[in-house]
Amino acid sequence: MHNYTVEYLFNGEPRTHTFELNQPELPMHEAAMHLLQLHWGDAENSLVMPTADSTPEEILEQAERVGLTRIEVVGRAG
Repeated sequence: MHNYTVEYLFNGEPRTHTFELNQPELPMHEAAMHLLQLHWGDAENSLVMPTADSTPEEILEQAERVGLTRIEVVGRAG
């Protein structure tokens, strides 16, 4: 398992979150998907979540539409 620290803006406010994942890398679009799940994973409106066949660019665009910007993976441990 690896711990990935992600810094981002949520509706303009700086936030940091650490994800524990079993993968060797965390590309930015996958970090965005994890953040979408973190903030809206249990939302009643499933339209917030990208579809399974979304491209990395579409995932990042969707994240930006709902207030997740400046997503950056800043650290990895483990």
